[in-house]
Amino acid sequence: MAEPPPAPSFATLLQRFFAEHLTRHRAASPRTIAAYRDTFRLLLLFIEQHIGKAPTTVTLADLDARLVLDFLDHLERDRHNSARSRNARLATIRSFLRYAAHYDISALQVIERTLAVPMKRFDRPLLGFLSRAEMQAILDAPDVRSWTGQRDRVLFTVLYNTGARVSEVLGLRVGDVVLDASPCVHIHGKGRKQRTVPLWRSTAVLVRAWRCQLLNVADATPLLPGRGGKAMTRSNVTQRLALCVRSAAEGSPQLLNRRISPHTIRHTTAMHLLQSGIDISVIALWLGHESPTTTHMYLEADLSMKERALKRLQPPDTGPPRYRPPDRLMQFLQSL
Repeated sequence: MAEPPPAPSFATLLQRFFAEHLTRHRAASPRTIAAYRDTFRLLLLFIEQHIGKAPTTVTLADLDARLVLDFLDHLERDRHNSARSRNARLATIRSFLRYAAHYDISALQVIERTLAVPMKRFDRPLLGFLSRAEMQAILDAPDVRSWTGQRDRVLFTVLYNTGARVSEVLGLRVGDVVLDASPCVHIHGKGRKQRTVPLWRSTAVLVRAWRCQLLNVADATPLLPGRGGKAMTRSNVTQRLALCVRSAAEGSPQLLNRRISPHTIRHTTAMHLLQSGIDISVIALWLGHESPTTTHMYLEADLSMKERALKRLQPPDTGPPRYRPPDRLMQFLQSL
């Protein structure tokens, strides 16, 4: 009877994991592949520094639970990663080990123990969002007399109107916006999911005027470019928002005490939809959530809805009447 072929090396499995499993079989997005790549870069560098093995000489047996736990501790302690980032790195390692388990039976025990490393629990802060007046103050803050001011007003208006992620809005092209009788925008979302979100008439008017300012209105042109013509970056959006917040704080000083990021606008859209009576499942579709359960965090954060629910359950004016024995014998027994 012929002997089974030798198990592929760790290096071979890792290359197949990226070249075949992620790219061809799962059709992972470039961002997902980049995130997985960065995890293994950090892991292999950690292994080389702590056990002295070059990446090409690492084996699956080296990825035991103790090493992985030390690596995760290193991410939090030395690289100051959050628990969310730690868990994302662990999820990447788990995904690879599940794949590798099919090709190297000899490492199954090590893989099973490593797969048992738990995700780390963490506190989930209460969602921050803006009132309608605060949001309007930010939308009115850009100086529309300048090219960048016009762009910034379109940027933050589209963010608020659509509730899109910053990366989704920055990825918009001129051809993704429809400005006919039923204006809408086609958003290329997370996980390669696409959705269409309607635009307010006022948003459509702003976008239509903004397109006249673009030098190139071909369908593939970035809708919100920087001065160089390329799409804005996330850091650029954060800087422009900070300037708008400082300007808006002149009339709304409470904004200076708030931590406001571009993602806060997404939360604001969701909360305003919820407060307007929109069903939670519709909001999930609007935001591009995989499941409506993700959207339930907005229900938890809306204090006004909780207050309205409390008013429906007012405490009674008096408590239940105190029990009184019906006669002297019962009174005697009650007193014992």
